[in-house]
Amino acid sequence: MDLNKETNMINTDETLGALATLHPQATAVFLRHRLDFCCRGGQKLAAACEAAGIDPSVVAAEIAALVEGGPKDEAVRWDTRAPEELIEHILSHYHEPLRHDLPALVQAARKVERVHGDKPSCPNGLADHLEAIHADLLSHMAKEEQVLFPALRSGGRGQAIHMPIRVMMQEHDDHGTSLRRTRELTNDLEPPVDACGTWRALYSALEQLEAELMQHIHVENNVLFQRALSV
Repeated sequence: MDLNKETNMINTDETLGALATLHPQATAVFLRHRLDFCCRGGQKLAAACEAAGIDPSVVAAEIAALVEGGPKDEAVRWDTRAPEELIEHILSHYHEPLRHDLPALVQAARKVERVHGDKPSCPNGLADHLEAIHADLLSHMAKEEQVLFPALRSGGRGQAIHMPIRVMMQEHDDHGTSLRRTRELTNDLEPPVDACGTWRALYSALEQLEAELMQHIHVENNVLFQRALSV
């Protein structure tokens, strides 16, 4: 593969957040390489790769290949859609599933800890951690739905909306810290070889939760909020 040719369209001096916005397919690559494009979306691709010990040209080539060959109907450019449409997408695609899915993850974690708590590999403390994440997310989403999103829908922009957005972004950073703690408790979401089906399903669901929450934070931090603040 000619990396120079493949990466012509991907500027490694662009930020992760901007690349994820311009090329939505890039988020799959960033997730695979564990590059934080949501809470740390202001990092340049080259710098983020250097910190992670990854060749940025390889990451750029992977993004370019997906952009060139991936299904076009799946690559929604939310920065080109109306804010109202993006808010509705956030509510239906992220907020509603979080309210529905997290309690089941807490229950599954409690079952794993109850049955396998005496094993060194058991993620003891995970259920309480997930319960705290659930409470934090419920509070956070309520603030968005009751205060910030109505303000944006009514035309709030620039300095008038600056403070509530900054509060939400700080809470997003806290969510990112919680995701990292989840990986610490679960051996990087790697189940042991003798893990039961519930244990394996729990870790798989937590990996999906991580991906969805990062996408969720990205479209808010790097698209919706930036548009509101830039006016």
